[in-house]
Amino acid sequence: MTRLTDFLNHRVVPPLNAVSENTYLSAIRTGMVAVSPLTIIGGLFMVLSYLPVPGWDKLIAPYLNLLQFPVTATFGLLAVFVCFAIGYDLGQRLKQEPLTSASIATLVFLLLQLKLTEGPEPAQVLDMHGLGSAGLFTAILIAILCVLVQKFFTDRNLVIKLPESVPPVVYESFLSLIPMGFLLVAFWLIRFVLGVDINELIQTAFKPLVFALNTLPGILVYAFLVTLLWSVGINGDNAMDAIVAPIFLQYLAANVEAVTAGQAPPYVTALGFFTSFVNVGGTGATIALALLMVRSQDPGYRKVARLSLPTQVFQINEPIMFGFPIVLNPILMVPFVLNALILTAGSYLLIHWHVIQKPFVNVPWTTPPIIGHYLVTGGDWKAAVWGGVSLVIAMGVYWPFAKAAERQRFKAAPTPQP
Repeated sequence: MTRLTDFLNHRVVPPLNAVSENTYLSAIRTGMVAVSPLTIIGGLFMVLSYLPVPGWDKLIAPYLNLLQFPVTATFGLLAVFVCFAIGYDLGQRLKQEPLTSASIATLVFLLLQLKLTEGPEPAQVLDMHGLGSAGLFTAILIAILCVLVQKFFTDRNLVIKLPESVPPVVYESFLSLIPMGFLLVAFWLIRFVLGVDINELIQTAFKPLVFALNTLPGILVYAFLVTLLWSVGINGDNAMDAIVAPIFLQYLAANVEAVTAGQAPPYVTALGFFTSFVNVGGTGATIALALLMVRSQDPGYRKVARLSLPTQVFQINEPIMFGFPIVLNPILMVPFVLNALILTAGSYLLIHWHVIQKPFVNVPWTTPPIIGHYLVTGGDWKAAVWGGVSLVIAMGVYWPFAKAAERQRFKAAPTPQP
């Protein structure tokens, strides 16, 4: 056990920490978090439009189109906000003027979404499809590239500098002229002169990953990686978010679009699947372990369980992760990972078999279990029941390991001297 812990501490944790703290991945993660309020607000209008109450559809029918405007303004413009947020955060991290970075990135992204309408008098319009979830990968890559180009020009003094007496706003705006002009001309040439559809190109490149995460094997691999990272002390959800959040958000937007059009939502693992159905009371369903140990015979376990339980109701499990600990503890790491895999498989199959509705409402990740199950599916009572069953399953998985951990503690405790 000591050898395993040493191996994890010295060989596994350092490289994983480096990946987790990577500048570009951190900026992507920040950008995705920044648009969460938009999806939550859009989700509220979705719930209002499709309340699972008998007769509600007839009552709301005259106002349904009116209620869709906020949904379009949030879900329909996700890529624009993501591009701006990532450009701003990355500009700040790379010591550029963040507002300028965000503005340049958004300008270039919007340029790529322009197209000519067909007909006798073609007009330039923005492609709304590219402004929403379909343009998320383009938005991410454009934001990173634009900030790097801005930094390249700034570091080499290839910018227009005005006297220091000029107001800072004017000074910064002139600093951005040359990098902005370069980027605008470069992408204009690529998109409109050479006719390269950058959106389509990027979507094709990411298609295998987009497909994989909506399959049972793919989402199980993801669940395993998240819990494995947590097991060595790295916040697995945060570390993986930079890679998977755009995909899960794309799934959610597609589900919203389908429900709005009166069709069945296509994606099982849309945003909300993992946070509500798998992370029941925290990653690895650790609320189940806390419930088991509130009456533990070991005073240390009992105290940690009671202190951590209130936070776990709201899906925050750091106190129990590092308090028991589960991190680098081979006995508790096993059920921690196992629970995530069992709940992922069970939830996926129930949704895939149409027993439970697919997620199409984004709720805050801190929403308590069972309530979160109910809300994320737009008010499906069967999802709430599965939430309760999930807690029972998780407690059953943790029980033998929790008892083994207790016995180990008693064995290691010093024998009282006569």
